[in-house]
Amino acid sequence: MLTYSLRRILSLIPVLIGMTLIVFAIIHAIPGDPAQVILGQRATKESIEALTAQLGLDRPWYIQYFDYIKSLIQGDLGTSLRTRGPINEEIWPYLAATAELAFAAMIIAVIIGVNAGIVSAWFSNSWFDYAAMVIALVGVSMPIFWLGLMGQWLFSIELGWLPTTGRENVRDPITAITNFYLLDTLLQGRFDQFIVAARHITLPSMALATIPMAIIARMTRSSMLEVMKSDYIRTARAKGLPMFWVVYKHSLKNAVIPVLTIIGLQTGLLLGGAILTETIFGWPGIGRYLYDAIGYRDYPVIQSGILIFAGIFVLINLIVDLLYAFVDPRIKYN
Repeated sequence: MLTYSLRRILSLIPVLIGMTLIVFAIIHAIPGDPAQVILGQRATKESIEALTAQLGLDRPWYIQYFDYIKSLIQGDLGTSLRTRGPINEEIWPYLAATAELAFAAMIIAVIIGVNAGIVSAWFSNSWFDYAAMVIALVGVSMPIFWLGLMGQWLFSIELGWLPTTGRENVRDPITAITNFYLLDTLLQGRFDQFIVAARHITLPSMALATIPMAIIARMTRSSMLEVMKSDYIRTARAKGLPMFWVVYKHSLKNAVIPVLTIIGLQTGLLLGGAILTETIFGWPGIGRYLYDAIGYRDYPVIQSGILIFAGIFVLINLIVDLLYAFVDPRIKYN
């Protein structure tokens, strides 16, 4: 297992290097001059040229690329062209906000989606099965921005249960330690602020969880139906084991492999695809941070953000591959 893990980690290095090269080439092909964007339309040609030289954008692209790779090896993501601040410090609060939102959404999606799929397979062709699959189909089909707006209208405006936007109460801000606000409030013993943070994250995480929840439910149902037709399941039922034990102990354990794959893929997609949710709910995540960077042609920020997403995505897939061996003892990694 250790040898396999090390080999997989080493194999990710050329993937990430190739990703940096592709992203670097595409970003530098984007029309627009960063110096012009930063200084504004009324800037003189001399000031634009001076700022371009100051930012190092007048050098050949391959020199800029190798300087960027050299900084990455040293653990330095570079400096923002717009703020002139280190990206390592700037990007973390935004990344933590997106990660907290994405993982909260995935927890909701897994708990509801897996159990809905199990019950649908358990009572296949029943009214619950039909209703759950119709709801799952609707969940996959509905755009996130529409669900977010409808959620705001219902739970915030009409019922007044949850806040509309933001991540915290601006009148009583949360003191950031890790920038994971739910964790920070617990570390400080501020349970009142924990409730505030939980109320703020509930609505955007529910909206973001809708699509992966529907996909997980459908995949779980399909996998469970196939497993429950197996001979060993019929034998377990013939022995008189409780149906709950047969379903959750024997069937789920053997049906979880494809579900794990979907969960891993959806987690990576949530991290990279939360920009609509963040925009609707005013969530200060990395999606909005990168969106602003694109508007300012802030090349280092865009490159670093995409590289972080790529690294997280391949890391999640590695973790899912390793989990296969723990879930199914028949899988061996040599």
